[in-house]
Amino acid sequence: MWFKNLQVFRLPAPWPLPITALEEQLAKRRFHPCGSQDQATQGWVAPAQSDALVHTVGGQWLICLGSESKLLPSAVVRQEAEDRADEIEAAQGYRPGRKQMKELREQVLQELLPRAFSRRRRCFAWIDPLNGWLVVDAPSQARGEDLLEELRASLDQFPLSLLRTERSPGSAMAEWLAAAEAPGAFTIDQDCELRSMAEDKAAVRYVRHSLEGDEIRGHLQAGKLPTRLALTFDDRVSFVLTEKGEIKRLQFLDVIQEQLEGQGEGAAELFDAEFALMTGELDRLLPALIAALGGELKA
Repeated sequence: MWFKNLQVFRLPAPWPLPITALEEQLAKRRFHPCGSQDQATQGWVAPAQSDALVHTVGGQWLICLGSESKLLPSAVVRQEAEDRADEIEAAQGYRPGRKQMKELREQVLQELLPRAFSRRRRCFAWIDPLNGWLVVDAPSQARGEDLLEELRASLDQFPLSLLRTERSPGSAMAEWLAAAEAPGAFTIDQDCELRSMAEDKAAVRYVRHSLEGDEIRGHLQAGKLPTRLALTFDDRVSFVLTEKGEIKRLQFLDVIQEQLEGQGEGAAELFDAEFALMTGELDRLLPALIAALGGELKA
């Protein structure tokens, strides 16, 4: 149980919703597979091996949104409708009009949906009710928003807010690159992307490349700002910070992985041990990152 991409949000700290109430409210929108005429469906699934929709380890909560979608490309539906339109034209001497073509496509869709393959996905979110974190393991804001929308529909009250810092990640990363040094327990790694703010949007990307020296400073002086920067925190966690404040390519390093030795005899115990280690590290990383960005911006 290791998250790879973090979309970070704020809840009231402490969040007053009891775990029993959260479980009850999520259960009202439990996941059900697609019916014969459903193109997509989503709902809450158990994140671990138990039936509970809220899995808890050491006061940290884990929830999971399940989704299923039918794999039926629009081009397939359109082609089948065109073939049927050709048959109708051959039989009646003229091609179906716009309204009849729309009805043909709907008919084809209804006939093909029950035979279409399905794809299922799961999206996890970690809730720290004491410190007020809600963190979605999603590679994009759009994927994260799917889970947030389902939470809004499930909960009676959902006082969520964006995490905002005094300094923008872009300007802070530019300062760190110019100084060739990150603050506190952070160190700069060897991946970076810089993009021009001019109309041409010229960009340069470095992969496994030293980010010290005049070349990087030249790009900064030319008006390019970092949009992605690889960092390591306390020699324990590496990640890529984006200009939007997203955390991508999160990796827990060997010093953490070694702590798992002998902690779990079965899959369930190992799952809980990984979740506990991960949340413990993130509860250190997130406040440190906020401090490096000038502190949290209060409304």
